[in-house]
Amino acid sequence: MIYKFTTIIMREGRWFVARCAELGVVSQGKTVAEAKENIKEAVELYLEGNPKSKKRLAESNPLIARLELEYA
Repeated sequence: MIYKFTTIIMREGRWFVARCAELGVVSQGKTVAEAKENIKEAVELYLEGNPKSKKRLAESNPLIARLELEYA
């Protein structure tokens, strides 16, 4: 079965931190490509260790929205 996840990657200092929005799994890498590979591996390991979460994935669709505010 093929799963599709939303991944958010942000730079934090010298690292790129990757987060899977659906599962809350987090990983990092020194490059964006490394962060992508590491989050993929982390999600695979998470799913192996939590087989019940696979059922939940069918119902999980995160809402990704931008927040705009004026800050003084």
